[in-house]
Amino acid sequence: MKSKPFRKVLPISFSRAKSKPARDMLAISPSTNLVLNILMVILVILTLAPFYIIIITSITSEASLTENGYRLWPREFSFNAYTYLFREGSIIITAYRNTIISTLLGTILSVILITLYAYPLTRSNFRFSTFFKFFAFFTMLFNGGLVSYYMVMRQILQIHNTMWALFLPSSFSPFWVFVLRTYIKTHVPEELIEAARIDGANEWRILLQVVVPLSVPGLATVALFSAIGIWNNFFNVLLLVDNVELYNLQYTIYSTLNNIRFLLENASRMQGVVSLAELPSQTFRMAMAVVTIGPIILAYPFFQRFFVRGLTIGAIKG
Repeated sequence: MKSKPFRKVLPISFSRAKSKPARDMLAISPSTNLVLNILMVILVILTLAPFYIIIITSITSEASLTENGYRLWPREFSFNAYTYLFREGSIIITAYRNTIISTLLGTILSVILITLYAYPLTRSNFRFSTFFKFFAFFTMLFNGGLVSYYMVMRQILQIHNTMWALFLPSSFSPFWVFVLRTYIKTHVPEELIEAARIDGANEWRILLQVVVPLSVPGLATVALFSAIGIWNNFFNVLLLVDNVELYNLQYTIYSTLNNIRFLLENASRMQGVVSLAELPSQTFRMAMAVVTIGPIILAYPFFQRFFVRGLTIGAIKG
């Protein structure tokens, strides 16, 4: 007698569960997705609203602003604030030129210096790697203080009242050394460097033709933060520059607002000397804010595709 083949009978509930597609644990329900999207739209509006108010106010006439206050859409447009800001002989144009030049030079210098410091720290055959890592880390925790900083810049480097004062003190950061070092260590395979060395490449050629092309996101992140830091810095000018022709944009606006505040507070004591009607007012201040943030905010779209990847990967892995 021929026996029947054994057939394993699965429980009904188990067989049905096996036929159903696996549930994605990271998926969210449509209702949750809708709520999150609405929340994100609200956050975006709240984030962009101050910028919109600043731009709209800067192109509003002073009389309309005084009469109606801040509005989402002005009753009367006027570009007098920008005309006054960029009039012939205005120091704003000189400050703009100084800021752009110092930001470009400082960013290039920063990327070069940080790359030259970070790359040797990734090499396992570098004898002094531990010392230079500790040296960079120590300066992140402690510094010499303001007096020693002032004396080094003025008496040793002698960069006061020069263009170097606008960007040289801000062109190096040990924090970005560690970020770039980690990025290189995790994204440039050791075998690739060894293969280049076997082919006869020296360290400079390995750095320029192998490491740098593979580290573009990390370098872009360093460049973006260096550019923002130098663009917004006015402390170096406050400390090291006395010549008005070398003021950058941030310090010019800072000093202009202080002068306006002084004149407004003392206008009653200077009858016939100061006319309150001719003083720069809110529209002028908003126009200066737009001029200040305009160019640097345009840098984000160019670095965006590198920025998140370079920052997160370089920051979380030791």
